[in-house]
Amino acid sequence: MQLPTTFEALIEEANQSDLYHKLIKQLNKDFLLANIDLDFHEDILPSSLKLLLHETVYKLIQEKFTSYLNLLYIVDVSEKQVKALDGEDILKLSEDVSFLILKREWQKVWYKNKF
Repeated sequence: MQLPTTFEALIEEANQSDLYHKLIKQLNKDFLLANIDLDFHEDILPSSLKLLLHETVYKLIQEKFTSYLNLLYIVDVSEKQVKALDGEDILKLSEDVSFLILKREWQKVWYKNKF
């Protein structure tokens, strides 16, 4: 499986595979498991999804770091990938981590659909 390198490519691939709604359900499931009060509507626009996810990750890093780490653990984001990011700018870091979360969730959805 070749993972998308941009948010737009990921959404396009999810829509082409008709798996966008399953991606949203997987996100909701993992956020619920992490005890984070965020529930994306199944018909959320990709731009709104990106913005809301980014905002949530930013707030978690700033205010609830333990919950942020728990979310990364539950989603199963690679620690190596997170450590490779530049942590100087929290806004940029939260955007990059949001994309890593989406990529990992997309992997889960894609594999479940494929196998």
